[in-house]
Amino acid sequence: MSDDAEPGIVRCDACPVLCRIREGKSGACDRYANRDGLLTRLDPLLILDRTPDARRVPFLANAAGWDGALIRESFVTGIGSGTTYPDYKPAPFIVSAKAEGIDMVTVVSEGIFSYCGVKVKIDTDRWLGPERAIVRAKGEAVGHVSTQEYGSQILSLGGVNHLTGGSKREGVVACDTLFALCEKQAVELEVEGGSRVVVQAGRAPIVDGKPETRMRVGCGSATIGMFAKQWAGHVDEVVVVDDHITGVLSEHQAGKYLDLRPAGIRVRGRRSTPGRYFQVANPGLGWGGTDVTDPLAIVEKIDPAVAWPGLRLLMVSTTGEDALYLELDQALKPRATDMPPAVKAAVERIAENCEPALSTVLFMAGAGGSLRAGVTENPVRLTRSVKELVTRVTVGGAPCYIWPGGGITLMVDVARIPSGAFGTVPTPAIVAPIEFTLPLSAYRAIGGHVGSVIAVEEARKSPHRDATFPAENPWPLDPVIREGGS
Repeated sequence: MSDDAEPGIVRCDACPVLCRIREGKSGACDRYANRDGLLTRLDPLLILDRTPDARRVPFLANAAGWDGALIRESFVTGIGSGTTYPDYKPAPFIVSAKAEGIDMVTVVSEGIFSYCGVKVKIDTDRWLGPERAIVRAKGEAVGHVSTQEYGSQILSLGGVNHLTGGSKREGVVACDTLFALCEKQAVELEVEGGSRVVVQAGRAPIVDGKPETRMRVGCGSATIGMFAKQWAGHVDEVVVVDDHITGVLSEHQAGKYLDLRPAGIRVRGRRSTPGRYFQVANPGLGWGGTDVTDPLAIVEKIDPAVAWPGLRLLMVSTTGEDALYLELDQALKPRATDMPPAVKAAVERIAENCEPALSTVLFMAGAGGSLRAGVTENPVRLTRSVKELVTRVTVGGAPCYIWPGGGITLMVDVARIPSGAFGTVPTPAIVAPIEFTLPLSAYRAIGGHVGSVIAVEEARKSPHRDATFPAENPWPLDPVIREGGS
């Protein structure tokens, strides 16, 4: 809007900062500018196109008015669309299109998210730090270590308390960190009392300067369960070193099933069930996510009444990266020796079954007032429609998981979103595209801004760019038709 107090200046109302922008300049977010006295969104609207598969072409080709031109379906994303702030505005684009004969509506906006963050899944057994430890970026607290999962560790970053509840610098750094991660950029993080880790969506994590190459095949017990049969006949005992559950083959149920002879090798730690041991060592960067660099350090005892000279012992990690083959001498002392080809092949099979280690970034946010009011005059009806699966929520065309319970709390894999989708505003907050797609009849029923609906062809008259819809994502209109009906 123009600023009557000073000619030539436009006041931007796209976020609470309310920048006053001079001719030819842009606002603090670099998303809006003053072009010839008009507030202008700098990035064009992104429209994703696809050619329908051959099974659907006859249906479309028989549609009234088809002129024989190449059939194309379009989905208008929220990328480059502009925002609904302040709340009383209808969404920037409310677009209608036919999908398999059904009139559909997609409500498109760029949301300003103060209540947002990312969950980072890091595939590694290496110790990043204790749970609940503060995670820092550029020296500022931006999140914490969450629960450890199976072969992965989770960081919870961002959130309104870091964005707005601390110092100004903390908020700025937290916002910049979230933006970089959502845009699939590499970010270095430091865990208090733990490691430095570089994470980037879809790339291998780097822990204390060492890139991860593979995710563990399972815990020590699971590894024994998977490969016991392949070891039988080639070794007498296998100890799979793991920070959580270290496995001992001859004691394990798998060893019993194969009628393996007890070997008398007792490992340290707390015995859980036969062949399964907890707390054999401290967490660290060594074998199986422990601080062990010499695996014999976890051997507490070799029972002379059970063990025998020549006993063949394999010690291996849960990724197969570390392995040691030993035989007991006449004094029952383990001596390292050359690994037989059959045993080496079994170790390589562990590595073969390990998936590539990756960092996964999930953007998580709550769709609040301005988003919902931009869709309907009665926002609670939108929330109900989403929960009833009548309305499909996407971010840049990518599918979202909607959390149960109140509100619209969404989570989406940033790797499935086109690059350049995210932005920031200096409040600070993250700007992200969002789309609500539902049948036109359902849109009327929830009190939508039907008077603002335009055809997709009309949306194409706005400055825009076209891109191919990612093949790995479901077409946003299809699931709504199946699940929500017309």
